[in-house]
Amino acid sequence: MKNLGNMLKQAQQMQSRMQEMQAKLEATEVEGSSGGGMVKVRLTGKGDLRRVTIDPSLMNADEREVLEDLLVAAHADAKQKVEATMAEEMQKATAGINLPPGMKLPF
Repeated sequence: MKNLGNMLKQAQQMQSRMQEMQAKLEATEVEGSSGGGMVKVRLTGKGDLRRVTIDPSLMNADEREVLEDLLVAAHADAKQKVEATMAEEMQKATAGINLPPGMKLPF
């Protein structure tokens, strides 16, 4: 029974840390860029798009395809940073909790 009590206590601690992590991710913003910083995309930790910044030199019809590609690349860069931040926060939230091999969070 002692092990069950410890498991429940750990689960409650983990749930509390997960809630804190989610709140922190909502408040976090990361920036991805492409084209040497000519296109920047800002995402929240939850992946919501907050801002797009485009260098004025890309604002002509001849550069449309380049701009489209740079937007995709900047978004991919920002998304990768969000995922890295999330993985880091998840590791902090689950610190000290022994999960069975192969089990990953969130469930």
